[in-house]
Amino acid sequence: MYYAIISEDIPDSLALRLQARPAHLARLEALKDDGRLLVAGPHPAIDSPDPGEAGFSGSLVIAEFASLEEARDWADADPYVEAGVYANVTIKPYKVVLP
Repeated sequence: MYYAIISEDIPDSLALRLQARPAHLARLEALKDDGRLLVAGPHPAIDSPDPGEAGFSGSLVIAEFASLEEARDWADADPYVEAGVYANVTIKPYKVVLP
């Protein structure tokens, strides 16, 4: 089943994000290589695809896991969690309807 991992950043998280980004992306690439990643990306803090110094307000990952517990374990091990980027992470089952 798919799960939506919805993460909210702490204020002024950009420096922490940039530091942990390579490890964060490597984990997403592994999900993609396994055919389990539906979509992933950050939420710009302003209405722009390139928010510059404004940074990001959070992230969304929708990926396939065997259970909600497995999705939680994966999310808990995210380098952004370890780096202190996220203030809050919510995980919900997700049903693909379209396209």
